[in-house]
Amino acid sequence: MEFRLLGEVEAVIDGAFVDLGHARQRSVLAVLLIEANRVVHVDQLLYRVWADRRPQRAVNSLYSYLSRLRSCLDEAEGVSISRRSGGYLLTVAPAAVDLHRFRELVAGAGAVDDDEAALRRFDEALGLWRGEPFARLDTPWLNEMREALTQERLAAERDRTEVALRLGLHASLLPDLLREAQAHPLDERLAGQLMRALYRSGRQAEALDHYDRLRRLLADATGVDPGPELRELHLAILNGEPALAAPATGTTVPYPMPRQLPAPPPLFTGRVRELDKLSSVLFGQAGGAEAVAVAVIGGIGGIGKTWLALRWAYDNLDRFPDGQLYVNLRGFDPSAEPVPPLVALRGFLDALAVPPKALPAGLDALAALYRSLIAGRRMLIVLDNAHDSAQVVPLLPGSPTCTVLVTSRRRLGGLVAQGAQGFTLNVLTDDEAHHLLSRRLGARRVAEEPDSVAALLDRCHGLPLALSIVAARAAMHPDLPLRTLVEELSEEATRLDVLTAGELTADLRAVFAASTRALQPRAARVFRLLGLTPGPEVSLRAAASLNGLPAQETRRLLHELHEAHLVHQQTSTRYRLHDLVRLYAAEQVERELPEAGQAALHRMLDHYLHTAHAAARLLDPLREPITLPPAERQLTLDPIADQGQALAWFNTEHAVLLGILERAAQKGLDAYAWQLAWTLESYLDEQGHWRDWTTTQLAALRAAYRLDDRSWQAGSHRSLGVAYTQLGELDEAHRHHRKALALFEKLGDPVSQAHTHRGLGWVYNQQDRWSDALQHNELALELYRQAGHRPGQAMAVNNAGWLHAQLGDHHAALAYCERAVELNREIGDRHGEAGAWDSLGYTYHHLGRHADANACYQRALELVRGFRDRYNEAEILTHLGASHRAAGEPGVARNFLRQAMTILRELNHPNADQVADTLRELDRTTAR
Repeated sequence: MEFRLLGEVEAVIDGAFVDLGHARQRSVLAVLLIEANRVVHVDQLLYRVWADRRPQRAVNSLYSYLSRLRSCLDEAEGVSISRRSGGYLLTVAPAAVDLHRFRELVAGAGAVDDDEAALRRFDEALGLWRGEPFARLDTPWLNEMREALTQERLAAERDRTEVALRLGLHASLLPDLLREAQAHPLDERLAGQLMRALYRSGRQAEALDHYDRLRRLLADATGVDPGPELRELHLAILNGEPALAAPATGTTVPYPMPRQLPAPPPLFTGRVRELDKLSSVLFGQAGGAEAVAVAVIGGIGGIGKTWLALRWAYDNLDRFPDGQLYVNLRGFDPSAEPVPPLVALRGFLDALAVPPKALPAGLDALAALYRSLIAGRRMLIVLDNAHDSAQVVPLLPGSPTCTVLVTSRRRLGGLVAQGAQGFTLNVLTDDEAHHLLSRRLGARRVAEEPDSVAALLDRCHGLPLALSIVAARAAMHPDLPLRTLVEELSEEATRLDVLTAGELTADLRAVFAASTRALQPRAARVFRLLGLTPGPEVSLRAAASLNGLPAQETRRLLHELHEAHLVHQQTSTRYRLHDLVRLYAAEQVERELPEAGQAALHRMLDHYLHTAHAAARLLDPLREPITLPPAERQLTLDPIADQGQALAWFNTEHAVLLGILERAAQKGLDAYAWQLAWTLESYLDEQGHWRDWTTTQLAALRAAYRLDDRSWQAGSHRSLGVAYTQLGELDEAHRHHRKALALFEKLGDPVSQAHTHRGLGWVYNQQDRWSDALQHNELALELYRQAGHRPGQAMAVNNAGWLHAQLGDHHAALAYCERAVELNREIGDRHGEAGAWDSLGYTYHHLGRHADANACYQRALELVRGFRDRYNEAEILTHLGASHRAAGEPGVARNFLRQAMTILRELNHPNADQVADTLRELDRTTAR
C-alpha cells in the first residue's frame, strides 16, 4: 500500500491506482494522511477542508466522504479510518506515506556519519517528490502546508548539496546549482554552495562575480550586506585558501564512462533526411537551461527505428564524451515480457558502477540516484523498443546536459505532451530500397535481373525488415535466381510465409503479432477486420460500417491503432495501412473471425455501394436508376448533399472503389460487382478514366453471365461499347454495342435499344461514316419519341445537329442544335445542354459566324467546368482554338489549344497528339 502526497494525492494498492473521488474528498484524505496515526477532531477537519467557506450540512458531507474513503481502502492491509472521541484516526505505517517516508529519510541522512550513506538517503528522499504537494487541491490550510513542505524540501536539497560537496561531487552539482540560483537569487546558503562548486571547478572569477551580484541584489532589496559566513567565503576565494579545495581523495563514488551501445548497424542505407531531422530536433533542444532533449522515433515493427537511432548515435559519439547508456526495453518482443523500469534502472546503475549494497529500495529512490549520478554529464541514453510512456519516464535524466533517444511502436503521446519531440519513421524511398538491395546482394547480381529486383521492391513496399529478409534469403542461396523469390512472393495469401529468415526477430508475421498482442481486445478486433479493406485507404465512416460500430467509438479504437503505428491517420477522417500490415490483418480475420469477417465484408460492400449509388444519382440525375436492397442499420454512410460533394467523394474513393469491386468479384459476390460497376460509370466517363471503366465493366459483364441475368449482360455490353469508343478502340466498341442491341431487342427494352443505337451512331461518327451514324441516331430518336423519353430525345436531337453539320447541311444542323438547347434546358440536363451549346457553336463556326460560335463555346465551357467534365472541356477548348484560328486570332487560338492539350495528356488520350500537331502547324503558319 502506498499513499502519495508529494504531488497529486494518490493511493496505490498492489500496483493499481485507487479512485479517491473528487477534490473535496481527496482533501479529507490528505488531512488525515498528514496527521497519520493521530486523532484529528471533526472541527479541525471541517476547518482544514472548508475554512470559512463551510457549506450547510458540511458535517453530513464530511461523514459521507469518510464513508466512501473507507470503502476505497477496504482492500488495503494495515490501513483503516476509525472514529475516536471527537474525531477520526487514520492508521497506517508511516513508511507507506511518501511525506512521512521523506521526513524519516531526511532525518536519517542528517544523523548518519557516513557521507555516502547520507547522500543515498537524501537522494531517495528527494526522489519521492513528484511535483507540488497536494497538486490541484486548494484550501487555505493545505496551501499553508504546501508552502511549509516546499521549504522542507529546499532545506533537504541544501543539506544534500553540503554532503555532495564534501564528497567532491562539485562538477555534477553545477547545473542544478546554477538553475536554483536563478530561481532563488537571495538565498545566501545556496549562493555559498554555488561559489564553492564554481571555485573547485576552476571557475574562480565566476564565483567572485556571483558574490558581487548577490551583494548588489541584497543592497537593493534589503539594504544590508551578505552575512558573515558568505563574506568569509568570498575572502577565502579571493585568497585561494587551500581549505576550499576539493577533498584530496576526491569522490569515493566511482564515475565510469559507460559504452553500452550495441554494434553500429551494418550496411545502413539512406535515411539522410531522417538523420538530419533527428539532429535538428535534438541539438535544437539540447543545452537549454530547462529541459532534457528527448526524441521519440515511432513506426510499425520492421521500419528500422533501432537502426536509425544507433546510426545517429554513432554519428554523434563525440557529443557525448561522458558515455552512452542503452537498454532494450522489449516492449514488443515476440518472446519476452517488457522490461520493468526498476530492472532497467538497476542495469544503468550497474553500468555506473554503483555497488549492489549501495542500491536503495524502490523505483523512485533508484531513479533519484540515477538522476543524481548523471547530472551535469554529457551522456546519451537510448531507450529502445519502449512499450509505453510509463516504462520510459523513470529512466529519463533530470540534467539538460543529457540527450535521450526513445524508439517505440507506439507514439508515446504522454512523453510528447511533456516536451519530447516525436516523429514517425516511414518506409524507404524507391531509391533507398534499391540501394539497400544493391548493398546486400552486390551491384552485379542486382544489375543482372533488373525486372526481378523491381518486382521484389514492389512486394516489400519499402519496409526495411522485409527487404532485409529477402536479401538474407537471396544471400544464403547465391545461385538462386531472384525471379524464384519473386514467384514465391507473388501470391498475397502466402507472401508472409516467405518473409521470414527463420528467427522470431527476422519473421515479419512474428513482428506484427507482437504489436497486435499489446492492443486492447476491441482495438485488436477492429485491426483484424481492417484486413478486409482493399486499400490504399479507408475512411472513418467506412471503418465504422465495416465494424458495425458508431463513428465516435470507431474513431477512438482507430486512434489506439494509430498510436500503435498499425494504421496511419492521413487526415481527421482517413486512415492507411501498410500493405504488408494489411496482409497480416487479413490472415488474422480469416483465422480468428471467419463468421464475423463475412458479415463485416457485406457491411463494407453495402457501405460503398449505397454511398456510390447516391453520389452517382447526383452526378447524373437523369440516368435511369437501379434498385438496391435497403441499407443495414449498422451502416454509417457518407452524407453527400450535392453534385460537388458527389464528385469530391468519387475523387477521394476512386482507387478504393476499384479495389472494393475487385474484392467482390474475387469473393463471388457478383451482384455487388455489377452494381458497383454501374455506380462508377458516369464518374469514370466524365473524368476520362476510360481504362478503369473498361476494367470495371468487364468484371461486371463476367458477373452478369455467372448470374445469367440478360438485362445486366446487355447493360455491361453497352457500357463497354461507350468506353471503348472513348478510348478510340472502335472495333471493340462496335462489337459490344451489337451484342447489347441484340440482347435489348430480346428483352423488349426500347429505351435501352435507343441508347445503344445512339452509341453505335457515335462509333460511326468516330469513323467519319456520318450517314451511317445519322441513320442509327434517327432510329434512336424515333424509339425515344415512342417511349416518351425526353432526355434521350434531347441527346439524339443534339447528335442529329452535329451529324448534319458534318454532312455540310449547316442550316438543318442549326435548327437541330437550337432545339437541343431548348430541350435540355426544359429537362434541366446541364450535361446535355453543354453538348448542345458545343454543337451549336460548331455549326456557327462552319457558317463563318465566329463571334456567335465563340459565345456558344464559352457557354458550353462554363457548364462543363461546373461539373468538371475533363474530356468534354478539352473538346470544347479545341473547338474554341479552331474558331479563333479561323477568325484570324492565332494567339488566342494557341492559348485554348494548349489548355486542351494539357488536359488530354493528363487523361492519356490519343487526341493529345492531334492537338499537338495542330499547335505545331499553327506555329509554322504564324512564323511565315
